[in-house]
Amino acid sequence: MKNTRNGFFADFNSAEKRLVFLAALVAMLRMFGVFALLPVLSVYAASLDDATPMLVGLAVGGYGLTQAGMQIPLGMLSDRIGRVPVIAGALLVLAAGSVIAAVSDSIYGVIAGRLLQGAGAISAAMVAYIADGTRETVRTRSMALYGVGFGIAFMVAVIVGPLIAAAEGVQGVFWAAALAALLAVSLLFLLPSAERSARPRSPAGPAPLRSVLKPELLRLDAYVFLLHAVLTASFVALPFQLSQVLELPLGSHWLIYLGALLVSLLITVPLIVRDDRTVRAQSGRTGYVTLAVSLILVAELVLAFAGFSTLAVVLALALFFGGFNFLEAGLPARVTDQAGEASRGASLGAFSTAQFLGIFTGGLLGGHFLAGGTTSVFLLCAALAAIWLLLAGMAGRGASAPARAD
Repeated sequence: MKNTRNGFFADFNSAEKRLVFLAALVAMLRMFGVFALLPVLSVYAASLDDATPMLVGLAVGGYGLTQAGMQIPLGMLSDRIGRVPVIAGALLVLAAGSVIAAVSDSIYGVIAGRLLQGAGAISAAMVAYIADGTRETVRTRSMALYGVGFGIAFMVAVIVGPLIAAAEGVQGVFWAAALAALLAVSLLFLLPSAERSARPRSPAGPAPLRSVLKPELLRLDAYVFLLHAVLTASFVALPFQLSQVLELPLGSHWLIYLGALLVSLLITVPLIVRDDRTVRAQSGRTGYVTLAVSLILVAELVLAFAGFSTLAVVLALALFFGGFNFLEAGLPARVTDQAGEASRGASLGAFSTAQFLGIFTGGLLGGHFLAGGTTSVFLLCAALAAIWLLLAGMAGRGASAPARAD
């Protein structure tokens, strides 16, 4: 009854509310610059000297390569020296990469800046910090709120990014990313101390690495890889779809994204609320993941076969964003359910590594298939979503672990 009367935050204490809010705000600022580039970077990169479809894909997805390479090392480092020092250093690296890309006038300089941006990997340390500072009774909701922060950053960024690019050029978006990262560093001084994250964690050795090989965690790693491969490949093609097929000027792209994102809230919010109720009721969660992936699959098929219509594109993006934002919130929460406290940083590092390998792979695949037109890219993304559904179906039939692990 208490939860019913007082709502989502009923079980949070004041320190947990402050910790989750500030951590989500730091992550939102960090991800703003990353997401703001998605709607504009491929078209900009294609206009640079020596640009090819593959180099355009690398400019979009190369960020994910260095992110993937740094997640486990920085996650494990945060297990030993604490979360906040690792987060601060990574944000400064992100800012430096943004500046390099902003002042570059060649495709290779932009790629170099994107690779350095990616080396500022905070995801594992930040999620582990939240897990350290919250009790188990509110941890899933804390991760959901953190994921919602990503969703909000995504929604704001894909709207504001084209506006900044129209006014100041894509270089202005890179400068905005650097500024956002520096502002996030300043917010770290306001974070409450999570007692456990301030202490050295388990000693370095094979045990944390063994823990990330649990079948339940490997399945979630595969899911997040596919999610971000589809996202990045889609956004290699989407700017061209809007500018060349629908013949919309760059300065009006934000209207398409705004309309789609507003409609998508009608999908995302109910899914998150219902998913949280299944956690509290100790019931299964697999169906919500399957539903969200199905929405993404339908969206990609609509973009492929009806992408010549503005209304169809808006509706397809609403389905896509609805499924994506739910999964962006729900998958990390499932990882923290499965990971042990002593190796949480390493487990989340593996998860984030898979996530950003997906970004890198999606960028390369999107660039490769873009040579065949945007329809080819959207069909590729639909195929990846279908593979995901197949994996989820096989896991649902064969898993012996409780359904809530999915």
